[in-house]
Amino acid sequence: MLPPRAYTFISLNIIRLLSIIALLLVFASNVVTLANDIKAVNRFMEAGKNATAIDDAGGSVNATVEQMLDFDYISGSTVPNQPAGAFWAVLNRLFIIFQVVVLILSELGWPAGFFNRYFPVLGKNFGLGALGLIQMLIGAAILSHRVDTFTLVSAFFLFSLGCLNILVGLIFRETSKPKRSLTSWREHAKSALPTHVAGVDVRPIIASGPPSFVSNLYTGSSAAGHGRTASEGGDEMMKEKFASFGFGRQGEKAAGLKGYLISKPVESLPRYAPKPGVI
Repeated sequence: MLPPRAYTFISLNIIRLLSIIALLLVFASNVVTLANDIKAVNRFMEAGKNATAIDDAGGSVNATVEQMLDFDYISGSTVPNQPAGAFWAVLNRLFIIFQVVVLILSELGWPAGFFNRYFPVLGKNFGLGALGLIQMLIGAAILSHRVDTFTLVSAFFLFSLGCLNILVGLIFRETSKPKRSLTSWREHAKSALPTHVAGVDVRPIIASGPPSFVSNLYTGSSAAGHGRTASEGGDEMMKEKFASFGFGRQGEKAAGLKGYLISKPVESLPRYAPKPGVI
């Protein structure tokens, strides 16, 4: 049976893998949409030039061409039929592609120093909430236009993964990325002592401070001195702190005044040693 940390590690890395797949799908779909938009704009501009030439020659323009030129969006694209509409549509797609590339690199954790310095919300010291929020914004920006089926499914998948990353970020907060890190897992695996046995945490309990008899031994304090209040002044506290007498004559004298007797061990020789009278 695996420890709970292993299940967390596997689950977070599955979400990371799905997030990378969704970002790759959005990257591919936006490249395809950008190419289709450019082709549609070229067709629209060609139709506009032909209509202008026919009008200048005194002929009649086809009604279908006139309707196509009056549409709010260029036919077969996501480009609005307005001044500089093609420029802003193409720029929007390029921004989305750039953001997707940055998010893919942040999910791969390379280069970590660059993200920690210039994009800290995507670095290792932050959770997955910011990543999920950016994914939701990208998905919403794509879904706000009429797109083909491939782009629609990719954007909806990315939006769903963004919601999941925000939920994971709220649960694990800033520890979500260290918990799924491969390097931290390897460093933890190098530990000589096990932390879980059959799903039970067997890590040693580390006390927050030394036992009372240790502090009394090195500070010279006793149970009789615990009744003092802090109003006695700093001098008394310093005297009590440095009241240790060690193991010499001063310590023996202080122990005798408190009623403790330190007996001197009886001198004896080992059995194999010769007796004093034997030469």
